[in-house]
Amino acid sequence: MASDFSRTLALLRREKRISQRTAAGDLQVSQALLSHYENGLREPGLSFVVRAADYYGVSCDYLLGRSLSREGNAAPAAVPSEDGDSEMAALGKKLIADSASVLLEVAAKSGSQQLLEQLTTYLSAAEYKLFRYLYAADKANPAEAFRTSEDRFDALCDAYMKLTELRIRCAAGGGGALGLEEEKAELPALSLAKLPEEYPGRAESLLYVLQHVSDSIEEFDGTTKKKK
Repeated sequence: MASDFSRTLALLRREKRISQRTAAGDLQVSQALLSHYENGLREPGLSFVVRAADYYGVSCDYLLGRSLSREGNAAPAAVPSEDGDSEMAALGKKLIADSASVLLEVAAKSGSQQLLEQLTTYLSAAEYKLFRYLYAADKANPAEAFRTSEDRFDALCDAYMKLTELRIRCAAGGGGALGLEEEKAELPALSLAKLPEEYPGRAESLLYVLQHVSDSIEEFDGTTKKKK
């Protein structure tokens, strides 16, 4: 909690463009104590967390790093489908569909056709790979249905997706390498605070996905570090 809280606390103050001295006065603590909070040297009490959340207009969950949504929203509510999906399946559909929709719209707004094509290529490759996993799980399915053999498609997809990742980063900067032509690309602002305003009804899903993956890789990274 300390690292998330200190980073977020300092970020909010910088966004508000106020000095540490001013913020400390408004939050009823000494500047030295606020500095300790912002640098992760001390952990605050609950009363300070609540005051800081009210002061910066965010939720306590956001301030503590439990949510990337400043309102501290939990998982977006999924509308049950007529297909009889379980609640988990309906939520999964919403999270993936909404998140992909926002990413593709961001690419479209950039004015880069290459970026939009590469994002679509990457998402398509991921879906292909996942389908092959599920298909292969049923031994009754003939492997000959696909041109790429079962023992090779996995590694080939990884290589293809890695190349596409590089092309996405290149296209986002205007291209000019990796087989891409130079073109004007201007990505829209991607402030986490403004995403819900720019992409209402969908940004909440993307923020939830970002938070979930962030927590997962952070946990994995921590485990890896402990093993060293």
